[in-house]
Amino acid sequence: MELKIAYSPCPNDTFVFDAWAHGRVPGAPRLDVTFADIDVTNGWAEGGTDAHDVLKVSYAVLPRILDEYALLPCGGALGRGCGPLVLTRSAGTGADLAGRTVAVPSERSTAYLLFRLWAAEAVPGEVGEVVVMPFHEIMPAVRDGKVDAGLVIHEARFTYQEYGLHRLADMGEHWEATTGLPIPLGAIVARRSLGAETLRLVADAARTSVRMAWDDPAASRPYVMEHAQEMNPKVADQHIGLYVNEFTADLGEQGYAAVRGLLTRAAAEGLVPPLGPDALAFP
Repeated sequence: MELKIAYSPCPNDTFVFDAWAHGRVPGAPRLDVTFADIDVTNGWAEGGTDAHDVLKVSYAVLPRILDEYALLPCGGALGRGCGPLVLTRSAGTGADLAGRTVAVPSERSTAYLLFRLWAAEAVPGEVGEVVVMPFHEIMPAVRDGKVDAGLVIHEARFTYQEYGLHRLADMGEHWEATTGLPIPLGAIVARRSLGAETLRLVADAARTSVRMAWDDPAASRPYVMEHAQEMNPKVADQHIGLYVNEFTADLGEQGYAAVRGLLTRAAAEGLVPPLGPDALAFP
């Protein structure tokens, strides 16, 4: 059996899937890998016509795709201290964003949901225009005054000071302070049409792949750095350490509570459709 899978070239994804992608997970289906930004895979999943069997997507799109895809209980990105940041050229507070232009990497990302939930409490009135741009362009745009603020993710947590920027707010800190739950970011989903047996095989393969990466981190190093887009190796290691954790191996009770909590709050704000009671259940 061969499965078509799409995930990002970010270090956490290549670290997680290295063993499986290179045929080192015993009994796992072969993988035909496509690399794509998560905003692209979100669009593929929402379109419903994509040929991939397994996709890395934002938790934010789950309410729109769960008829076609099942959420895997492993392989994704949740954690603590790893939320998106709002950056500005000078120090300030949420009140300073009222009526201001904010650049975001996507309006269908988990980062955007966390931002809107934070802004509903922290920004009097509303933020101004929201501009979508590729995430690697956001920090230069804030630095150069093209936008007033930027919502950044992933390795930008470690590099924003190189652009002379200030952290206005941490979406993860706000989420954890108000819920006590880990931050849900990226999910692994697979087509329900694969059938329950294959879905369980996919989940087992993903779980084994991440555990193999933990057991022998050096084995994944060439794959990680090949696709890390010239990222500093130290930053790549920080990235993996932040986003690959116990929730990657198993969502567990807290992980599922975090996902349902995020999507329930977002639905209450009219940002996503409401979830059905068994929508997150895995076959």
